[in-house]
Amino acid sequence: MIEFGTGGWRAVIGDGFTRQNIQRVACALARKMKEEKVADEGICVGYDRRFLSREACIWFSEVMAGENVPVLFVNLSCPTPQVMFTVKNLKLHYGAMITASHNPAVYNGIKLFTLGGRDATEDVTRVIQEKANSLKDVEIPSMPFEDALKAGNIRYIDPRDEYLDSILSQVNVDAIRKRRLRIVLDPMFGVSVTGLMTILYTSRCDLDVINDRHDAFFGRHLPAPTPETLIDLQAAVRDHHADVGIATDGDADRLGIIDEKGNYVSANEILVLLYFYLLEYKGWRGAAVRNIATTHLLDRVAEAYGQTCLEVPVGFKHISSGMDSVDALIGGESSGGLTVRGHISGKDGLYAASLLVEMLAVTGKPLSELVQDLYARFGEMHMAEYDWGLTVESKETIQNTVMVEKKLPDFPLSVSKVSYMDGCKVYFEGGWIIVRFSGTEPRVRIFAEADTLGHAEDLVRRMASFLGLDFTPRRLRASSILHMRRRPAYAHADRQAPFAAGFGSL
Repeated sequence: MIEFGTGGWRAVIGDGFTRQNIQRVACALARKMKEEKVADEGICVGYDRRFLSREACIWFSEVMAGENVPVLFVNLSCPTPQVMFTVKNLKLHYGAMITASHNPAVYNGIKLFTLGGRDATEDVTRVIQEKANSLKDVEIPSMPFEDALKAGNIRYIDPRDEYLDSILSQVNVDAIRKRRLRIVLDPMFGVSVTGLMTILYTSRCDLDVINDRHDAFFGRHLPAPTPETLIDLQAAVRDHHADVGIATDGDADRLGIIDEKGNYVSANEILVLLYFYLLEYKGWRGAAVRNIATTHLLDRVAEAYGQTCLEVPVGFKHISSGMDSVDALIGGESSGGLTVRGHISGKDGLYAASLLVEMLAVTGKPLSELVQDLYARFGEMHMAEYDWGLTVESKETIQNTVMVEKKLPDFPLSVSKVSYMDGCKVYFEGGWIIVRFSGTEPRVRIFAEADTLGHAEDLVRRMASFLGLDFTPRRLRASSILHMRRRPAYAHADRQAPFAAGFGSL
């Protein structure tokens, strides 16, 4: 069965991700477009560097052509945000990207976009999912790709220049040129290399690039920018004495950063830093939006500037909707995706990287110092993130425990509230913990944030033990707030005292 999650439809290649299922999704979308009377305007489609991505994009387009829906086919592998930008720029009602984003190499999938260049909402994907699954034994019309090209049903486009020019127009290129920053870029064998090289060279940065070849197995690493996957970038930054190392995930909508000392800087820290930069240095104003598993330090910064911070479920479509509802300045998530008001309504690793480079140029400070300044002003928060693979039975057991019976372990802190908006999130004074199931893989994840990394990990350990999970899983991130970089004591000790006191001698 085809099942859409938080980031589109994803499945293991050759298992769920098959030609037949790709065609069923395409046919379902084409017929939905016809029902809405927007089929004649066409659809923009693109693909990344994953195994079968181009072929899948061709199969998808052949069905669209067979249904007489014009196809604007981006004829080179490209970043997901480039397709989103094109949907917005051409005022199309729909777009599609063949990608499984940061998932392991055995996965592929399809992300769908709607008017304005935003991630399709659950209302949209639910209809397409139901239609696609109803087409299991139905013959699906398809026009051979070359025939469709000749007939004009499929047309090649190259929107890269418009997309990159849009990013360049939104950052202070003059300030960046004056700094002549030295940067190491790690596209993680993905699709950001040409775009970011163009932006950084245009801004007169000195650039070194690693892991830029086309490798559908992503160097046998997970194509997600985490401390564990950015070891090469850390070494390259140190070796080249660079000002910063920049990484993007497989489809370039997420960002990973290494500071000038070779230390990983978490997505939480980058999101908060950029929000602070926009408020303090550019003088912009507006609320922030974060998902339920992203740092509450963002709330502290918003409050300091008289702004609010809105909490939404996981999935960037919720962040985009939340930003619209409060006209927010920035929206982001702890996994590395963010966007800013005025850009596309979806996460964009290239834009985020460009804005971060501007921040370094304008402030004139090294990244490690900017992080230290941030914590000195607003206090530290540390996040630990772990995940476990699940069987159907173990998922049902955990689901029943936390979501149906609503049982919780004994915590050393007073619980202020519990939310079931997306998983189970328990709030304490100065910290929180959440248990939720992945929307893209058969995994359960536990995130916790506290005044110290040790306290955050203790919260995870308590919850894992309560749910019968072995506390030796793959750690996602100990959000750069990692023990690899020692921090000074809190500048705002009064904020931490109630939380720290609850742990006693732990």
